[in-house]
Amino acid sequence: MDVLEKVDLVSRPPTEEVVTRGELRALFETKSRPKHYIGLEISGRLHLGSLVTTGFKINDFIRAGVDCTVFLADWHTLINDKMGGDQDLILRVSKYYADAFRIVCPGVNIVLGSDLYDLRKEYWSELVRFTKHMSLARTMRTLTIMGRTEGEDKIDLARLLYPPMQATDIHFLDADIAHAGMDQRKIHMLAREIFPKMGWSVPVAVHHRLLPGLIRRPDGQDIGKMSKTDPGNSISVHDSDDVIQSKVRKAWCEQGVVEGNPPLAICRDIIFHRFGSVTIERPAKFGGDATFGSYDSLEAEFGAGRIHPMDLKQTVARYLTEIVGPIRDKLVLGDDLTDTVKPA
Repeated sequence: MDVLEKVDLVSRPPTEEVVTRGELRALFETKSRPKHYIGLEISGRLHLGSLVTTGFKINDFIRAGVDCTVFLADWHTLINDKMGGDQDLILRVSKYYADAFRIVCPGVNIVLGSDLYDLRKEYWSELVRFTKHMSLARTMRTLTIMGRTEGEDKIDLARLLYPPMQATDIHFLDADIAHAGMDQRKIHMLAREIFPKMGWSVPVAVHHRLLPGLIRRPDGQDIGKMSKTDPGNSISVHDSDDVIQSKVRKAWCEQGVVEGNPPLAICRDIIFHRFGSVTIERPAKFGGDATFGSYDSLEAEFGAGRIHPMDLKQTVARYLTEIVGPIRDKLVLGDDLTDTVKPA
């Protein structure tokens, strides 16, 4: 695989942005095996967005010859009050996350935050040096990466450590590429700004699209990214085939509307990524079966009103059960976590 093929592979959907493509190309030209990082909070059962979209993108990096690391951010989880702040539970769920990503992304490295910090004793002193380059106002603006808002009245001091810690993690993992969903973009831009002042290598930033939730609010607005906190909004990798089909049937999918359409987004970022083509099965009187070799062609047909929403939904559900089933069969959620790690 040549350099341009590697760049194209990293840039394919669900990637939304590469900062910058020229830097990524130069990286592949100068390093045979660049290092990648993506950091994850430990926050409950994994779903299509948190595991499948993310894992498929990691696999693109692996195919491009990149040395990939999933960083399980247990300290960040504690700081952000996830999993009830129970450190023992966070560590147990971390193992579940590690198992999941090893299933979906064979060959990926798994690093636990606590292990990194124990190994690299200079981490904390370098973190303090990093914070000297951050104003309080800039720190507050980055809190959106935690699902918080700048204007929140009650922000404990520990949360202000979260953004500089996340940036410092990138350096201590020796990452050439910082990868995350678009919601983490502010941290990568912070790292790219401050790392030169620290004398650290500046990472290329790669951001993938966030998979949208399945439903819309009563006022007609979309519900945002897929989240485990809303039972009908996401598809867990532990959902049965029947549950997946039921959730997809209820998904918002207005005929001819492409923008913000969850089943189409699933086609673009998951189904076409895995299968390369999609066949919509229909009776002959409704046009018969139709096979699409690209997402753009499917989107164009749907946007023109030539694909019925229910046909699209049935197709999405059929392909998703093929994707989720093998993961669900291999990924065991232990009895000690079944009640604690709630389903989506």
